[in-house]
Formats: sequence, structure tokens, C-alpha cells
Amino acid sequence: MFGDFFDNIGRYPSYFVTIVLGIFFSAFGWLAPLWKRPVTAVALVGFLVGTVMVVVFTLRAMLGLTPVT
Repeated sequence: MFGDFFDNIGRYPSYFVTIVLGIFFSAFGWLAPLWKRPVTAVALVGFLVGTVMVVVFTLRAMLGLTPVT
């Protein structure tokens, strides 16, 4: 009885990984054609780096990790 229960519980991590990958591919799949042209690839990399930097600096300022003068 409990053997089947633990077999079912053991499958949940694979379900979780499948769902996360599906969300990732559906959310970012439309970006794949943009990597084919160098101009759009450079612009996309710049946009992604800029977005990450804005988030990092905002969180640092909000959490007080660095002094804001």
C-alpha cells in the first residue's frame, strides 16, 4: 500500500522539472529567431545585461546592501 504511495511521491520532482521547462520554453521560445542575426543578438544581449543590472542595483538600494549617497 505505501510502496505505491512513495512511488507516486517520487515522481513529483520530474513533473516539476517538466512544468518549469515548459514554462521556460513557451516564455522565451519567441526569442530564438532573434539570435540568428548578429545585430539583433547584440541588442538582445545588451538588453538582458541592462535588465539584470537594473534589478541588481534596485535590490541593493532597497535592501541597504550598499550606501546610497
